[in-house]
Amino acid sequence: MNSSTPLSSHDPGPAVEDSAKKNSGSSQTPQTCTVTDIATEADFTSHTSSLPSTTLQVVYFHAPWAAPCKQMSAVLSALASTYTMETPPTVVFLSINAEEVSEVSEAYQVTQVPYIVLQKDGKTLDTISGGDASQVRAAVEKHAGKAQGNPGKLGLPPAQKVTKPIPTEPLDQSHSEGDTNGDTNGSTKNLSAYAPDSSDPATAPQYSSGEKNDATKEELHERLSELVKAAPVMLFMKGTPSAPQCGFSRQTVSVLREHGVRYGFFNILADDEVRQGLKEFAEWPTFPQVWVGGELVGGLDILKEEFENDAEFLKDYSVSGKGGPAGAKQQATPA
Repeated sequence: MNSSTPLSSHDPGPAVEDSAKKNSGSSQTPQTCTVTDIATEADFTSHTSSLPSTTLQVVYFHAPWAAPCKQMSAVLSALASTYTMETPPTVVFLSINAEEVSEVSEAYQVTQVPYIVLQKDGKTLDTISGGDASQVRAAVEKHAGKAQGNPGKLGLPPAQKVTKPIPTEPLDQSHSEGDTNGDTNGSTKNLSAYAPDSSDPATAPQYSSGEKNDATKEELHERLSELVKAAPVMLFMKGTPSAPQCGFSRQTVSVLREHGVRYGFFNILADDEVRQGLKEFAEWPTFPQVWVGGELVGGLDILKEEFENDAEFLKDYSVSGKGGPAGAKQQATPA
């Protein structure tokens, strides 16, 4: 996504310049690293592209509504302070609100928080999902070397010896997803088997049982072509409107509700065949996905843009009062 090139002496770049300024204050008391907040995609590109190929970048994705992120933010701040600022930098810590800077989140396929990427020279070295502070410390020390300070005095747990490589495949895989909203024990939940309960409105119930069907590609595409038309407006999301399992799905539900749109939904975490097949069928690799009249509109960003550009967008599917998932009797049923 962001290839890094060595810096010339004439153009050190903002990240290196910041480090040099902070180091120039005192030769006797070295400055320690801090966590830099990244506000925009341009800001992220500016920081990462200006770094030498030897600099380890610790990129931390978080969301304000996720309880484990509060602990992880404190952990990373403490861990960063144990490393001395150098010129050029040996390690930098970057913090990104996964929902506010969605372009970067989508590029890294972030679907749960906290999520940390360790990269160098444009290459991903490790990824860590969840709130295990000892695992984060172990990964950073593995690639940046042991800190100069005393992590123990800052309350950091001992580094965990990682015996199994951290997966670097996209987070849009069933074994590595979860919801961190309301999870107070610092870990993420495995929600690959999550399915709507009886309190949720049904949408194409014969397709959301969580059972795996060994269908041929042609049969799967036929099934998907019916499913995307199961309601006039269909939302394919992680979780359900009453219990969304990622921030992007939660925001999409909020946008539709704000505009009074009635819609059908499908929980892709309950059916991996639909989840994987829809990526190819739609030629759209991420979720959530919004479909109208059997045609793909897009994800969260496109949905927002459509409403911003056209106040009448989806007006034909809106009702008085707040929008939300339509009841089973109000939805179209696949043939």
